[in-house]
Parts: sequence; C-alpha cells; structure tokens
Amino acid sequence: MTTANASVLHPDLTQAQRDCLDSLPLTGHHVVSGPPGSGKSLLAAHRAVHLALTGRPTLLLSRSNLLRQLLHGTLQGLTIPGAPAVASTVHSWVLRGFGREARNTEDGWFDWTDLVHRAAATFGDGDPATPHLVVDEGQDLPPGFYSLARLAAASVTVFADECQRLTETNSTLTEITTALGRATGRVEITGNHRNTREVATLAEHFRAGGPRTEVPVRSGALPVVRHYTGIADIADDIATTTARHPGDRIGVIVNSLRTAADLMRRLERSGLAQEPQLYSSVASTGRYRDLDLARPGVVVVHRASAKGLDFDTVVVPDAETDAAVDPTAATLRMAYYVMITRARQRLVLGWQGSRLPRHLEGLHGWVHMR
Repeated sequence: MTTANASVLHPDLTQAQRDCLDSLPLTGHHVVSGPPGSGKSLLAAHRAVHLALTGRPTLLLSRSNLLRQLLHGTLQGLTIPGAPAVASTVHSWVLRGFGREARNTEDGWFDWTDLVHRAAATFGDGDPATPHLVVDEGQDLPPGFYSLARLAAASVTVFADECQRLTETNSTLTEITTALGRATGRVEITGNHRNTREVATLAEHFRAGGPRTEVPVRSGALPVVRHYTGIADIADDIATTTARHPGDRIGVIVNSLRTAADLMRRLERSGLAQEPQLYSSVASTGRYRDLDLARPGVVVVHRASAKGLDFDTVVVPDAETDAAVDPTAATLRMAYYVMITRARQRLVLGWQGSRLPRHLEGLHGWVHMR
C-alpha cells in the first residue's frame, strides 16, 4: 500500500474531489491548488487519513491554531482505528522536532537555514518515524518551511490558494514547488461548494490575480453593506441576526482585538441563546483558546485567524479601518476576498463614520446598501 493510490474511504466528497484525491500517489511531494469553497481543507483531512494507512506517522499541519482545531474535529470523524492522523500547528511541529535548537527570528518564525542543515543530518526516508506531512492553507507559510519539510518528511502534500495570502511570510505556488523540488506534482481542484452565487460574485470583485473562479449555482440573499452608528449598534445587529437565525454559526471577523473584546462584553450582556465565543491567539489555554466551532452561535475572530473557517453568516463590522488603504492594493483585496468567502449564506460588510470607505464604493447591484 506504499505506492498505489488509496481508495476513497469516505463518501462525503464530490466526484471532482474524489478524482483529485485518487490522483495523488502515496509517495512524493504534491501541491493541490483551488479557490475558496473547493473543499481543500476537507481534502487535506482525507489525504492525511489515506497517508496514515501506510503505517507512518501522519501530521496535518496549519499555520493557525484555530484552523488546527477545525481540522482536528474533521479528522475525528474520518480517522481509521489503528491509523491515526494528527492535526498540529507548524510551530508545534518544529518545536517538537528541534526543541530549543529551533531559534526564533524577528518575523516570528525560525532560522530555516539552520534547521535545514540539522534536518539533513537527522532525518531520512528509511526511518519509519519520518512522517508524512499534509499542509492546509500552505500559501501562508514561508518558503523556508518547505525546504525543511522536504528533508524532514517522507512526503509533503500542500493544499493552497495564492489568492488568499494574508501573512507577510507567505509563499506563491511556484515558491512552494521550487522548495519541494522539481519532481513535485501539481493538481488543481475547481468548484465552489460553500458560497452562494451572490457571495461568490461579490468576492470575485475583490480577487487579486489568479484565474476567474466558477460561479456557484446555489442562490441566496444579496450581501449587505451597512452603516453602523457605533459599537452598540453593531452588537445589537449581531444579536438580532442571531435571534432571527438561531441555528446559524455566525462569524464576526474584526480588524482589532480591542473591537473584539468590546463586542464580546456587549454580546455577553445581550441575552443570546448561546454563549458567544472569542478566539485570541495570545491566550495559551481556556475559553479564548479552545473553541467549539461546530455549535450554533457567535464566534468573534481577528482577520488573521479567519483563514480556512466558514460560517453560515459572516459579519465584517469595521470596514472603516481600511478607509486609508489604497482600494486597489493587493493585500486589501486579498483580505476582503478571504473574509467574504467565509460566508455560506449571508454576509454583512459594516462601517462607521461619515463617508463610505473607498473599497466599498461601486458595489451597487451586488449588495444592499443600508
């Protein structure tokens, strides 16, 4: 079972997703690219389960701890007894493998060159403890990581979309494949199984580069651009939305931890049926670190932690924080492309102030203005 394709073990994939999974050999390095909603995270979990059946340790890696929690939940429903795959952050994987020898750098990562030299003297394909690595949202990891993974893993499979690069230490698909080696396989997965036609069409307006994506068939409500009078108005609107859609998972994606904390205080006093949740990357344990992303209710997250997540309803309440940014800037467009495509059903882009932010101008016909 070490060289042949694994059979599809689970039925919750579309035909295109099954074809993608079946096209990946269980050896070698591979990069799978696709747009938001194409099922990359789900495929990453399936890929990890298939690789675990080879008998090697298999890790499903992500940059974000919140995405790791989501992937862990997905793996819990897929893992075959006796062949477990484990979700981990890249930081945790490096620290477990190199300990204090992994020196931090100013960008928050590690001295990749030093780790590559250490890995070259330590790891080998013949060692049964050398793991398979599967990476989700791989565009948000630096090229140095892939140079290390090439040496420290029996195989590396990366799921990525370079139109969703939100971090300063990111990689293009070309940089990923170059770091993994010329023999790296490339596979593309298409389709959007998450968003409505209306949400996907608005997201397309913000897409920065890459091929035009398929427009979903499923239709829904037009996204809303809403003017808020203040933080209390935002909290009241979220509470009203929660009461109107009690079974929804509602993601509130903010650009400020101060805004997140203020919203949480107000939402906790608003009598919601489900206790709101807040994710903070600076929390080490506890209620602000470990979330239940499967249950209905409100989840408040910073933009930096939204990648890979999805919600029935998404509220981006503070678009005015980007008012001074060039509306054509690729970084701004990518940020809104990512945030908008988190929404399965409904989307609200909110703003405060006396003037509509420039990047929200010209959206008439694609949104309701309120």
